[in-house]
Amino acid sequence: MINKIKKINLNHSFIFFLFCNIVSIIIFKTNNFSASPIICLILILIIGVSHGSLDHIKGKKLLKILDINKMSFFYLAYILFVIFIIVAWVLIPTISLLVFLIFASYHFGKEDTQFLMEKNFITNQFLYFLKGSLVILAPMFFHFDETVTIYKFLLVEDESFYLTLDYIESNNILLIGIILSTLSSIFLFIKKFEIKKFAIFLDFFSIIILNYYFSPLVAFTIYFCFLHSIRHSISLIHEIDNFNFNNGLRIFLKKALPLTILTAILCLISVFFLNNSYDLNSSIYKVIFIGLASLTFPHILLEYLLEKNEK
Repeated sequence: MINKIKKINLNHSFIFFLFCNIVSIIIFKTNNFSASPIICLILILIIGVSHGSLDHIKGKKLLKILDINKMSFFYLAYILFVIFIIVAWVLIPTISLLVFLIFASYHFGKEDTQFLMEKNFITNQFLYFLKGSLVILAPMFFHFDETVTIYKFLLVEDESFYLTLDYIESNNILLIGIILSTLSSIFLFIKKFEIKKFAIFLDFFSIIILNYYFSPLVAFTIYFCFLHSIRHSISLIHEIDNFNFNNGLRIFLKKALPLTILTAILCLISVFFLNNSYDLNSSIYKVIFIGLASLTFPHILLEYLLEKNEK
C-alpha cells in the first residue's frame, strides 16, 4: 500500500510540475494573466477545503480510542476551536498571523512529504517545517509588496511588524530561508534514497515556478488545491479502500460532500456580511486566509491527537 501511494504521488507531482511549466510558458509568451480573487475562493471551497472534510470521521475514530461515545462532543469542541481562532485573529491579528504561518509551514511540509519517509524521526519534524516554509517565503521573495498588501487585508496593522518584514527583505533573510528550505528537501531526499523521492524536488520547483510567475494569491490557490489538497485526498482515498481506488474515490466524494458544501455556504455568507464593511476583494482575502486558519488549527490538532493515540 505504501509503495502504491508513493507511486501515485510521484505521478501526481510530475503531472503538477508539467502543468506549472506549461502554464508559465504561456504566461511568459502572452505576458498577460489575471485571476479574480472570487475564482480563487471558489477553487479553494470546492477542491481545497474538501481534503479536511473527513475530519468528523477521524474525530469519531479518535473518540473511540478515547472511549468517548458522544459525537456531539467532537462537533462542539471543533466548532468552539474554530470560533476561538477567529476571535483571536480579530483581537491579536499579528500574533495570530505569525502562529498561523509557523504551523502552516510545518503542516504543508509534513503532509506533502511524510508518505515518502519510512520512519518518523524527530529530526524529520524540523525538516518538514523548513521544507513547508517555502510556501510562505516564496511569495514574499518574488512579490514582497503584494504579499504585504495581503497581510494588511488580514487586519494586521502593527507598524513594527512591517518594519521587521522590510528588514528581512532588505537583508536577504528571505533568500537564506529559501536556501534552508532547499537544504531540507535535499536531506529528506537522500535519506534512504529511492526513485519515488524525486517527488520532493518536483514539488519544490513547482512552488518556485508558481510564485515566480503568479501573484501570491493565485500561486497559493494552485498549490493548495492541486498539490497539497489532492495529495492529502489521495491518502484518504487509500485509507477508505486500498484495493480499489475508484471505489475509494466514490466513497470519499460521498462522505466529503456534506461538510464541503456546508463550509462553502458559511464562507460565502461571511463574504456577503464582510462586504458591508470592506470592499469585495478585501472580504474575500479575509475569508480565504482567516477562514483557512480557523480550519487548519483544529485539523492539525486532530491529526496530531489521532496519530499520538494510535501509537
